[in-house]
Amino acid sequence: MTPARGCVRPLAAALPLLWLFTASLAAAGKDQKPGASYAVVAGTVFRETGMSLPGAEVELSAESQTQKSHKSKKVKLITDARGEFSFRVPGVSGDYKLTVKAAGYQVQQKPVSVAGEERVDVFFRLEPASK
Repeated sequence: MTPARGCVRPLAAALPLLWLFTASLAAAGKDQKPGASYAVVAGTVFRETGMSLPGAEVELSAESQTQKSHKSKKVKLITDARGEFSFRVPGVSGDYKLTVKAAGYQVQQKPVSVAGEERVDVFFRLEPASK
C-alpha cells in the first residue's frame, strides 16, 4: 500500500525542521559536564496587587568567596509572561543575592542559600516606586 500523494509532501517538509530541532537539543547539552551537579534557583515576581509581573529584570550574583574566586559572574534574565524566572547554579553549598528591577517599581534584593543539588524557590512582591 502506498501513501496518499498529499501525505508525503508535508512529511518531507517537516524532516528538515525535525533535524534542526534535534541538532539544537544536542548543542544545548554540550555545555553540561558529565557528572556535574546543579541546583536551581527559581521563583516568581509579583506586583503589589498579587498579580504576576512579566518583564522584570532578575539578577543573580555570587556572594560566597569560593564562588567569586571561580570566576562566577552576575547573570541577568527577564521574567516570562507569568512573572517566573529560573537560574541553574553549581550544586554545591553557596550563597547568592537576587536583585529584581522593574520600571515603576522599587528595586528589591533577597539572599539565597543553596545547600547542594536542590531547588530553591524565591518570591518577590514589588512595591510601586514613590513619585
